[in-house]
Amino acid sequence: MEGLNIGIIGLGTVGSGCVEILLKNKELVRAKAGGDIRIKKIADLDITRDRGLDLEGIPFVTEAMEIIQDKDIQVVVELIGGTTKAREYAIEAIKKGKHLVTANKALLAETGSYLFDLAKENNVFIGFEASVAGGIPIITAVKDGLCANFIRKLMAILNGTSNYILTQMQRHNKTYEEVVNEAVRLGFAEDPPTLDVNGTDVSHKLIILLALFYGKWFSMDQIYKEGIERITPQDLIFADEFGYKVKLLAIAKAQDEELEARVHPVMIPKAHMLAGVDEAYNGIYIEGDFVGPTLFYGLGAGRRPTGSAVVSDLIAIARKVFAGQREFPYGLGSQPLNGKFKIKPIEEVSMPYYFRFQAQDKPGVLSKISGILAHHQISIASVIQKGRVLHGSVPIVMLTHEAKESAVRKAIREIDKLDVVSDATVAIRVEGDAAEN
Repeated sequence: MEGLNIGIIGLGTVGSGCVEILLKNKELVRAKAGGDIRIKKIADLDITRDRGLDLEGIPFVTEAMEIIQDKDIQVVVELIGGTTKAREYAIEAIKKGKHLVTANKALLAETGSYLFDLAKENNVFIGFEASVAGGIPIITAVKDGLCANFIRKLMAILNGTSNYILTQMQRHNKTYEEVVNEAVRLGFAEDPPTLDVNGTDVSHKLIILLALFYGKWFSMDQIYKEGIERITPQDLIFADEFGYKVKLLAIAKAQDEELEARVHPVMIPKAHMLAGVDEAYNGIYIEGDFVGPTLFYGLGAGRRPTGSAVVSDLIAIARKVFAGQREFPYGLGSQPLNGKFKIKPIEEVSMPYYFRFQAQDKPGVLSKISGILAHHQISIASVIQKGRVLHGSVPIVMLTHEAKESAVRKAIREIDKLDVVSDATVAIRVEGDAAEN
């Protein structure tokens, strides 16, 4: 039987998961691939730590370039993360004519255009299933299963840490800080989990999905990004009263030559497909022009789910190599659909909003706030006003009808200057009408 020799750079969480699968499911992998996938060499800075794996007979090195320069290695698996050394290794591997498998969403989001062009030039394949949503095979689904469709809409929970935090806040009425500290202690979150909670991680993954959808690489500064740091248990309770749940979503909506692409907390109706995606799970809702709505659900991170995605790429490459394939076409799955396709600025986007104002408990306050909103053509759909809770300060909570982001920002700036308002306004964008779902 033929064999495919691979070299793995990085034996951390994902690397260990990849190796575990290749060792424990060796016969299954051979049957699926049509031949052996052999770990020829592993590079890691720590070659002494016990990973709980039987690695006898597999050479360890501390220099990644030893793998890239090894003429017998056909596939380089980059699993170190980051965008400095990883970029160097990826470029050098491709130039050496080696196929590349990576789970590195930051690398692809920032360097994807160059890497895929370089891969085409050097006739090699890039596998990146593990870069978005861990064990969910969303890359293959979009590239192959949905390839006959123009993707009109994406709403996706793509970060398990932020989803876990919001779930725990809602279920146990805990503050953001309390849940983050607990998540770090239990090992569910990095310390601190900045890139997870501020939307950066999700933005990287959104850029990759947009490239798959439309054949165009966008930059991070084109994606509007907002995190969950200001969400409170109070907001989650009010959202529930209105018939919604709060999720950190990646959103894309395409129409004609315009594209909405944004990452921020969103209130979605409880009946929406994504509303029940809780804890550290990911959910990806995609609407195609012919297939209609689809939902993908599963674990978006972790040693085994992400390792599974890495091995799926290795099997895909092995099948091509064992079948004698000599040409490897552009691996993104789509050439640019529209050269003029551009992202709509967030200021021009219109949608309903949730507002929470912390105001003095006195007559005329609500009329002052509603007057400013009306001046900016923002129509109120419903209001909740609770009794006094803090030194004469009460929350005034409302949902609006569809309003333009630029108008909302101007209104909030004016409202926050009122002497009857005691804290900065909390605004959460809304997708869908709870009453209609």
